Amino acid sequence: MTAAGATTGRRGRPGHSLDSLLDVAVAVFNERGYDATSMEELAVRLGVTKSAIYHHVSGKVELLRLALDRALDALFAVTEEPAATTGPAIDRLEHVVRGSVRVLAAELPSVTLLLRVRGNSPVEQAALERRRRFDRVVTDLVRAAEEQGDVRPDVDPAVTSRLLFGTVNSLVEWYRPDGGLSADDLADALVTTTFCGLRTRPS
Repeated sequence: MTAAGATTGRRGRPGHSLDSLLDVAVAVFNERGYDATSMEELAVRLGVTKSAIYHHVSGKVELLRLALDRALDALFAVTEEPAATTGPAIDRLEHVVRGSVRVLAAELPSVTLLLRVRGNSPVEQAALERRRRFDRVVTDLVRAAEEQGDVRPDVDPAVTSRLLFGTVNSLVEWYRPDGGLSADDLADALVTTTFCGLRTRPS
């Protein structure tokens, strides 16, 4: 889901869509930090007037909300896919992990921004609450897989969840989509290295 779906009714000017505006805003927020970025700077980077930006959004706060929702909506969409809702819990967990890697690769700037949120505003607090909801979904999958005998029981499910997604989140520090490693290859490598230690061994 793109941010455009969240602002229906606003028509963009030729050459300056909401998506392109959001792409630039996220890039600048990541470079300079959200608080240090002004609407003037965004206008300069886009080569437009501030009024052209206000044609799309009410201000910088809305840009931040749309950027964070872009990443979070994509993550939650993975948890609603058929492979994440049916079948053994261990397979559903693996699907969510793989899907999260694909989201990170596809929406790397927005995910990077999301991971830097510290709850300094109502928008950031709402994003953190959605992240906690996502974490609970993953923890519940780990717990279900443990109950089904597919995940080793000697590690707390919440800890396993944090370790799994700590690994996924660390990818923002070094992964580059143009670096020759596809999102699927990256997901394969991550699942191979993490799930070997997670799964129970045959007796």
